[in-house]
Amino acid sequence: MGKLREFVTPLHTSTSREYVARMVDEKVHCMLKAKEYEADYWDGDRRYGYGGYRYMPGRWKPVAEAMIEAYGLRKGDKILDVGCGKAYLLYELHLLGMEVHGFDISEHGLADAQEEIRDNLFNHRAEEPYPFADNEFDLVITLNTLHNLEIFDLKVALEEIERVGKNKYICVESYRNELEQFNLQCWALTCESFYTKRAWEWVFDHFGYTGDFEFIYFE
Repeated sequence: MGKLREFVTPLHTSTSREYVARMVDEKVHCMLKAKEYEADYWDGDRRYGYGGYRYMPGRWKPVAEAMIEAYGLRKGDKILDVGCGKAYLLYELHLLGMEVHGFDISEHGLADAQEEIRDNLFNHRAEEPYPFADNEFDLVITLNTLHNLEIFDLKVALEEIERVGKNKYICVESYRNELEQFNLQCWALTCESFYTKRAWEWVFDHFGYTGDFEFIYFE
């Protein structure tokens, strides 16, 4: 495997969360609504997901700059985002000169991406074969998507990410102790794979993933 990174953790830890309140707020109903991954998930009530996910100029720029530096990317290099959602990180990478591509299962998310990159986004599932050649991308990224897959679908997604990318980076939700496990189970609406850090590392190795990774925790 590659390196443990911390590209997203500063953004993740800047948000406060009420874990128990999420758990007791008709959690099953909210999970089912969130797993539609459409308007309610992105821009509906906070109980269904993001609670309004808008483009904030520059918010994702430090992450984009850190990725460019870490992987030695140059203007015109190709980046793929697996599960790109509204593609705000891709847009910041585009502004920094990268050629960006992405896919997601959410029609609402893709439709709300910045117009300048929308033609390079399409509807596709992370666990289905990708319509790209081997090593087609200088960097493949996926943020907070793969933990929404079950183990058999993770196998396909990891193998495809490995296949199409020269460099790879994955960010998933995880936990290191019982408190973080409890908080994650309270907060998560769409997660199917609740794994410890060590278990995720085993999954990556078992399915032949050699790229970098990051874990976000709910402390």
